[in-house]
Amino acid sequence: MNISIPELSLVILIGASGSGKSSFANKHFLPTEILSSDYFRGLVSNDETSLEATTEAFDVLHYVMRKRLAAGLLTVIDATNVQREARQPLLDLAREYHVLPVAIVLDVPEDLCHERNATRLDRQFGKHVVRNHAKNLRQSLRHLGKDFRYIHVLKTPEEVDAVTIMRTRVYNNLKHETGPFDIIGDVHGCYLELIELLQKLEYQIYDFQAIPPTGRKAIFLGDLVDRGPDTPSVLKLVMNMVEAGHALCIPGNHDDKLKRYLEGRQVKLSHGLDISVNQLELETSEFKEKVKTFLDSLVSHYVLDAGKLVVAHAGMKEALQGRTSGTVRAFALYGETTGESDEFGLPIRYDWAADYRGKAKVVYGHTPVLEAEWFNNTIDIDTGCVYGGKLSALLYPEMELVSVPAKATYYQSLRFEQQTLRTNDDVLDLADVTGKRIIETRFRKVMIKAEESAAALEVMSRFAIDPRWLIYLPPTMSPSETSSLPEYLEHPTEAFDYFKHEGLEQVICQEKHMGSRAVVVIAQDEASAQKRFGVEAGFGVVYTRTGRRFFNDQGLELEFLTRVRDALTRADFWNEFKTTWFCLDAELMPWSFKAQELLEHQYAAVGAAGQVGLGQSVVVLEQARARGLDVDALLEQTKERLNRILNYREAYRQYCAPAKTVDDLKLAPFHLLASEGAVHTDKDHFWHMQTLTRLADFDPRLLQATNYKLVQLSQEASRDEAINWWQTLTQAGGEGMVVKPLTFATKGSKGLIQPAIKCRGQEYLRIIYGPEYDSPQHLERLRARGLAGKRSLALREFSLGLEALYRFVARESLRRVHECVFGVLALESDPVDPRL
Repeated sequence: MNISIPELSLVILIGASGSGKSSFANKHFLPTEILSSDYFRGLVSNDETSLEATTEAFDVLHYVMRKRLAAGLLTVIDATNVQREARQPLLDLAREYHVLPVAIVLDVPEDLCHERNATRLDRQFGKHVVRNHAKNLRQSLRHLGKDFRYIHVLKTPEEVDAVTIMRTRVYNNLKHETGPFDIIGDVHGCYLELIELLQKLEYQIYDFQAIPPTGRKAIFLGDLVDRGPDTPSVLKLVMNMVEAGHALCIPGNHDDKLKRYLEGRQVKLSHGLDISVNQLELETSEFKEKVKTFLDSLVSHYVLDAGKLVVAHAGMKEALQGRTSGTVRAFALYGETTGESDEFGLPIRYDWAADYRGKAKVVYGHTPVLEAEWFNNTIDIDTGCVYGGKLSALLYPEMELVSVPAKATYYQSLRFEQQTLRTNDDVLDLADVTGKRIIETRFRKVMIKAEESAAALEVMSRFAIDPRWLIYLPPTMSPSETSSLPEYLEHPTEAFDYFKHEGLEQVICQEKHMGSRAVVVIAQDEASAQKRFGVEAGFGVVYTRTGRRFFNDQGLELEFLTRVRDALTRADFWNEFKTTWFCLDAELMPWSFKAQELLEHQYAAVGAAGQVGLGQSVVVLEQARARGLDVDALLEQTKERLNRILNYREAYRQYCAPAKTVDDLKLAPFHLLASEGAVHTDKDHFWHMQTLTRLADFDPRLLQATNYKLVQLSQEASRDEAINWWQTLTQAGGEGMVVKPLTFATKGSKGLIQPAIKCRGQEYLRIIYGPEYDSPQHLERLRARGLAGKRSLALREFSLGLEALYRFVARESLRRVHECVFGVLALESDPVDPRL
């Protein structure tokens, strides 16, 4: 005997003590799915049979039940449940969480219950208990139909033993359908515009049928009917597409009203319904009956693509997604209204999208808008075709909008005509970025501590750029393991060995520029920036790896950005990448341009004081030796220290230069991170180097190509060539190089491996660790430096930075993007040695 239950439901087992409910539950459901009243009695009293603990037990049971139903998990209640008043709190919770209640009744003979209870030491109560249960059960059976949509009554032990539970998908669960989809907004009888839009989307049109391009499927967001010139033709086309499997369709409030009219119910012929009724009068009764059946079959909303996409006519709050109830259907059709009317006599609706925090993208219509805009991971694509606007489709997963203009204004709407564009979702809620958080990325889960979040909030609120530009922060980078060579702290050999140990055959070595990390986010023009980023002025920004504005001089920044934009234009990158914006990861030189204060107050001060002090010491010691004192050893030691100070001053001075104009600056981009519709981590680093070298050719005075070498790790000659190159770079005053896997994000046997390892030269390390770092006693101490914390930090920040870009490109809400950006900033407060 097969019993079908919805995958998301509340299963209430009903039966007398001894009827076999617990055995039945354990046979057919997971232990985590079963909430047993006996278990909760034991939990609160250490006695599963304590009737005095019943109230407390059910308090806890109901609490756990709420958590499970809120999470969308099937839940089974194992209790007698033979009285309607005992079941009522359970049914109330099912309604609250919009899940379907299922009754499975074990109405087995009373004698069998007595027999089973007699063998159980924990069930030594009189037969009158079972007798009362059986009596209450018989009285309850006739009422079950009022409370349950699914009722299964089992009368004999044989029936109980023969049961097979089949879990069925609820109608709105289409998570297995992954697309690609063409989601089409409210048509309202605009047949010619619909045909034009489908043709623009490369559908083949013939005889009220539209065949999509291979693999694609259309989704209609409802309101097919009313107000427009040809509702019957729209219905014929959409009904045929749905029947052929070329489309999905959900109902709109106008479709639902037409359905009720066709069913013969009392409805007002208003708001355009009269137009549809008049047009349908010319059709056959068979067609009208077919329309009624079709509209009646439509499901309120769909959850698609593993839960990443939700489509509903008027939208869908997260708590209602995938649920089934009259409340869910009403929200899908009408949204949430205040009960008041506006100056046009139309209902005022709550702005549910303003509070939306769900992970799923919600695509909806219902309320006509001048332009479809993403807002908190939702988008309204009803662009008012019937009111003279346009008919729009959203391509998923491409997130591209395609529209055709209305051929006429078919219906007047003052609210549509006087509408203003909605503002972007540029307001962040404190709760979105504070407290302990666990952020899921494509690579790993990252935990942010509450105190780390507080540090990030301070940086963002006091120093950061306009947050709408802040779509990415670069990660920290780990150095190579300490070198085994006596005179080196870092050497390429250890970096090569790390990647070879992780199973890689090839890596790319990139010259490490001695500048400051700079992220350049730039749009083609101000209009593009306003449309994509929601900013009111400007077409780009340059910021540091902690989100601060790079340029203090706005005029200099504008000139700099103009030069970068012009290079992108001359290189034809806007057309090549089909984008209106780019995000570049780069080094901006000279180092002194951003680090002038650090130079003056730290490096220059240490260098000058050391040179003067040690220089005078050398003079005094030489005078002492001339007088015959035995100071030779101390003099040599002091001279060595002075020489190291001079090397220290020479090291940092190589990275210092006056920078007053744009021509004094150099930008060396090494990652073309993202553009519209794409995060370019699917390309290897060789592609990034070649692409950005090509860009640098179009403004060589400002843009500097990054030198690089490919290394075959199993070939000694290839490794030696790269080591010699590194030595040449560092001996000439260069910082060193970065060694990376050829692919952007590479997994090893234990997960994501280091995306980059820096290998710095001897003299550059003198700037970092101090003038005397390479003296034997100091070098030996530094060899004990631990890298585990730094490497963990690098992987976590790398995962968060790329996740922020993925979310921005996918047009998720600013809140979701900044969850990751704040995460990077928060991790920067981790007390890891900054010299690593």
